[in-house]
Amino acid sequence: MTEPVDVLLIGGGVMSATLGTFISELEPDWTIEVYERLGDVALESSNAWNNAGTGHAALCELNYMPAAADGSVDPAKAISINEQFQLSRQFWASLVERGILDEPSTFINSTPHMTFVRGEKDVAYLKSRYEALKTQPLFAGIEYSEDSRVINQWAPLLMQKRLASDEPFAATRVPAGTDVDFGALTRQLFDNLQHRGGRVVTDRQVTGLKKLKDGTWEVSWRNQVGRTPGKTRARFVFVGAGGWAIKLLQKSGIPEIKGYGVFPIGGQWLKTSNPSLVAQHRAKVYSQASVGAPPMSVPHLDTRVVDGETSLLFGPFATFSPKFLKRGSIFDIIAQVRPGNLWPMLKVAIDNPSLIRYLVGELLKSKKRKVDSLRTFMPTAKDDDWILLNAGQRAQVMKKDPDKGGVLQFGTEVVSSADGTIAGLLGASPGASTAVSIMLNILKSSFPDRIGDWEGTLRELIPSYGGHLNGDPDAARQSLAHTASSLALKA
Repeated sequence: MTEPVDVLLIGGGVMSATLGTFISELEPDWTIEVYERLGDVALESSNAWNNAGTGHAALCELNYMPAAADGSVDPAKAISINEQFQLSRQFWASLVERGILDEPSTFINSTPHMTFVRGEKDVAYLKSRYEALKTQPLFAGIEYSEDSRVINQWAPLLMQKRLASDEPFAATRVPAGTDVDFGALTRQLFDNLQHRGGRVVTDRQVTGLKKLKDGTWEVSWRNQVGRTPGKTRARFVFVGAGGWAIKLLQKSGIPEIKGYGVFPIGGQWLKTSNPSLVAQHRAKVYSQASVGAPPMSVPHLDTRVVDGETSLLFGPFATFSPKFLKRGSIFDIIAQVRPGNLWPMLKVAIDNPSLIRYLVGELLKSKKRKVDSLRTFMPTAKDDDWILLNAGQRAQVMKKDPDKGGVLQFGTEVVSSADGTIAGLLGASPGASTAVSIMLNILKSSFPDRIGDWEGTLRELIPSYGGHLNGDPDAARQSLAHTASSLALKA
């Protein structure tokens, strides 16, 4: 019998690339293999055009700080998301310094993060949010204004035809925000992994997972070219297959996956490469979500830098497909059903009628109506300047809840076996931006006997590993300055 590989990563996205990079740094002698069913890596959720590219640090995303019934806002979750993104920044900065990642501008660029709201209620909320964040060390430099002239300087496209309006509006701005090309980042990480001896196999679809008596996993697969089957044994398996992760985790038979289901939500962008428009907007501008809309559908007008070319995106607009991936199966949504997750999924459907109405409304929108939605941000938008672009599929987590029976969760969730030999990732945003934090947690839970020995290397890669930057203003300031310098970003 052939010797098992030490680590098998299923899926060629940023999560597998990040975990593989960690393992190659921590255990250079371990054997690592990656199986991707498509013809190249980073073609699904990690692809630049399948996501917004926002370096999610809670600088502009309002859903991380919802207002309480009394109008108060709690910055705790926003701080937590920002802390996680700082781990990613530190890791990427270390990899640039080591020559593992290319010139930073190939995957990350300075792009101010803004929030823009209209109406007295939302203006009051945004002011409260600003007051809660302005003293937090990780949010240093956040600016607030209700002055149309100031907002016009920050983002002219927002204010054209609006300067003389009596409607109250306000905006916040953090110059140190970023735009990230997760596709380019993923490809660079995998290139390095292969350079260090890792094996990345494309056009290979995993068809089964079986735990053997010796504790290893037998991974069945089929090559897409020639349809030849095969099997690989692995000591540890990570399932980073996006929306298909649930299918593979169900095949593994681990009890921890029982009760989970996923609900697919697709998306579309409006995109323009018109140089005169692109030149007037250098920011990612988020606003409030529509009533009933999922957090991933918060409208935003974004600068994107992909392969050195700058363009603007607006959206996302929700679409629906039963597929869990853009290149998935139309039977995905049915094939996931098990006795243990049927009731939680039904309860989610019963308890979220506003989401269903929202999705139906989105599906009925023509391109003209979508441009009309853009005009709430950019009053001068013209239909002919914008094209529709399909975004990626997001598989939102549905799971058991002791009180409600089932809940729809917006975020990411790790599902691991009790013995730590297999782990997978379900869910969506903030996903890629917090990949480093998520993979650190997997390292701790899956390799508890090794994590202590790894701490020195982890601190070299991530100086704030094990600590909290926001509680130490000097450390936060130094980290932001150091990573900005290494990644060629605005401090």
